[in-house]
Amino acid sequence: MNNSFVHLTQPQDPESHSEGTDRVSDKVITLADTFKKEPSWFITPQIPTDLSIQVQDITYNVHKYPLISKCGYIGRLEIEPSVSDSGFDLKLDNFPGGSEAFEVVLKFCYGLPIDLNPYNIAAVRSASEFLEMTEELEDGNLISNTEAFLTFVVFSSWKDTITVLKSCETLSPWAENLQIVRRCCDSIAWKASKDSSTSADAAIKQESWWFDDVATLSIDHFMRIIAAIRAKGTKPEIIGECIMHYAKRWLPEIGVELEGVKGYGHGKHELHFSIFRRKDKENIGQSKQQKAIIESLVSIIPPQLEAVSCKFLLQILKMAMMYSASPVLTSDLEKRAGTVLEDAEVNDLLIPRYQNGDQGTTVNSLLESPEECTMYDIDVVQRIVEYYLMQEQQQIHQQQKSSKFKISRLLENYLAEIARDPNLSIIKFQVLAELLPENARSCDDGIYRAIDTYLKTHPSLTEHDRRRLCKIMNCEKLSLDACTHAAQNDRLPLRTVVQILFTEQVKMRAATQEKEPTASGNNSEQEGNQSSADVDIKTLKVELENVKSKMAELLSDYSELQREHKNLSKKPKNAASGWNFGWRKNKKSIHTKPDGDENRDEQNRPDPVTRVSSRRRRSIS
Repeated sequence: MNNSFVHLTQPQDPESHSEGTDRVSDKVITLADTFKKEPSWFITPQIPTDLSIQVQDITYNVHKYPLISKCGYIGRLEIEPSVSDSGFDLKLDNFPGGSEAFEVVLKFCYGLPIDLNPYNIAAVRSASEFLEMTEELEDGNLISNTEAFLTFVVFSSWKDTITVLKSCETLSPWAENLQIVRRCCDSIAWKASKDSSTSADAAIKQESWWFDDVATLSIDHFMRIIAAIRAKGTKPEIIGECIMHYAKRWLPEIGVELEGVKGYGHGKHELHFSIFRRKDKENIGQSKQQKAIIESLVSIIPPQLEAVSCKFLLQILKMAMMYSASPVLTSDLEKRAGTVLEDAEVNDLLIPRYQNGDQGTTVNSLLESPEECTMYDIDVVQRIVEYYLMQEQQQIHQQQKSSKFKISRLLENYLAEIARDPNLSIIKFQVLAELLPENARSCDDGIYRAIDTYLKTHPSLTEHDRRRLCKIMNCEKLSLDACTHAAQNDRLPLRTVVQILFTEQVKMRAATQEKEPTASGNNSEQEGNQSSADVDIKTLKVELENVKSKMAELLSDYSELQREHKNLSKKPKNAASGWNFGWRKNKKSIHTKPDGDENRDEQNRPDPVTRVSSRRRRSIS
C-alpha cells in the first residue's frame, strides 16, 4: 500500500479529553490515498466503521454519516429494518461504473479531492445518479459537479467527447437515460458537419482527423452519429465515405478480392479461391457481431447514388452473403448495385457461391456434384444486370450509348472469367450472355473470346451445343484479328467458321470498293490517292487469299472426314439426318470427287477445292 495518507478531522467526543490540557483535540482518521483491490477495503480510523458496502467483489467498510449526508439512496435504506440477508449491511448490485466509480464517490463523500477525466466522467455521473447525490442534500453535490465537467470541459473538446462516448458502451442504460450518449453524438455531429460544410471533396480529404476517431466507436454509437450528421444536412458523399471507412475498420475481409479460378488442369474440379471463411465454436460470437455490423451499415447508407461506390456495394454484398444476412437486405444491395453497375469492374462481380452448413460458411472447393453448383454465384450477377436493365427502361431520358457499351464490355469480361468454371452449364452461360440487347455491343470480339474460353473448358460439348453457343455472337461485328483466329480455331463448328469467312470476304470487298480512286480531283492528288489505294488493295488481297487458303484447307479436311465416316458407317444413306443428307448432296456437286461408278466425264472434273479457289480468285480480281 502507498504510505501517503490523508488526514480527516472530526470533533473529539466531549466526554473524552487529554490529560494535562483543557484544549479540545481532534481525532485523526487515516485514509489510504491509494485503494487496495482486495476482497475488503478498510478505512482504519480511531472511530470504528459502522457500514459495509459490497460492490462487485470488493467490500468497503465505511462510516454511515459521510455517505448518508450526500447519498439519498443510502439514506432511504437506512430507515429500513433490514437491508439485506447476505451478511453485508448493503450490497449494490449492477452499480454503474463498478468499484472504480464507487471509490471516486467515497473520496467525494469523505471530502477528498477527486480526479474527474474523460475516461471516468460518464461512470461517475451514472454512479452519482444511482446514489441520488442531488443538490437537495448538499450544495455542490456530485451530480452537479459531474454535469458541470461534462458541459464545460468534455463537450468543448472533440477527443474528450469521443473518449466519453466510448466509455458509455459499458454503461447502458444509465448513459442513455442521462442523455450522455445523445449529447456526445450531437457534439460530434456539430463539429463534423461544421468542418465539412464547404465541399464534399475538401471534407473527404480531411477524413484522417475525424473519420478515424468515429471509426473506433461501437456500431450503435456510430449509427447515432451518422443520424445526427445527416440531420444537420451533411452531404451524402461525406456520409458514404465515413461509412466505407468504418467498414474497412470493422470488416477487414471486405477488401479481399477474388483472383478468379486458379488453374484447373491437375484435377477434374480442382478450383481454388483466394478467400475462405469458416465458422467454428470459437468465432461464432464474432460472426454474429460481423453480421450485425453489416446489416447496420447497409441500413444507414444514404439513398443518393453518389453516396457510395459500386465497388463498395458489391463488396458488402459479398460480406452479407458470407455471413447469411437478411435476404431483404441482400436484395436491396443487388438492386442498388444494378443502378450504378456501369462503375463496376470484373473482380467486383466475382461473387463466390457460399455454402451455409454445420461447419459454417465456406467457399465451394472440390464439389461433389459439379453439375448442381458453380464456383461463382451466377444468379446474383444475373439479377444485378436485370435490375440495371429495368432501371434503364424507367429513365425518362435515353441512356447514353457509351454506358451501354461499358456494361456490355463488363459482362463480356465477366463471361470470359466464369467460362473457365467446368461446372457452368451452357444454359446459364447463354442466358447471361443474351441479357443485353445485341445493339449494346459495338464489337463482338469480347463475346467471341468468352465463347472460345467456354469451348476450351468444356471439350465434350456436342456439335449442336457448339452451334447453339456460337449463335450468341454476330459474325459481322468481329474484327479482322478475331476472324483470323476463328478461321484457325478447330473448337468452332465448321458452319460458324464458313459464316465468319464469308462475312469477312464481304467486308473486304466493300472496303476495296470504297478505296477505288474517283475521277475527280487534280492529277497529282489523284495519283497519290491511286498509289495509296493500290497498296491497300494489295494488302487486302493478300489477307483475303490467306483466309481463303485456310478455308480451303478446312473444307478439304472436312471432306476427308466425311469420306472416312461414310466408309466406317454401316447405316444406309436414307437413315442419315437431314443436315448430313443435305451436306452429302452438296458435296457431290461441289466439294468431293464422285464415286467410281458414276459418269467418266464426272471423273475428269478438276478438284473441287481448286475449282472453288480459282473461281473466287477470278471474282476478286
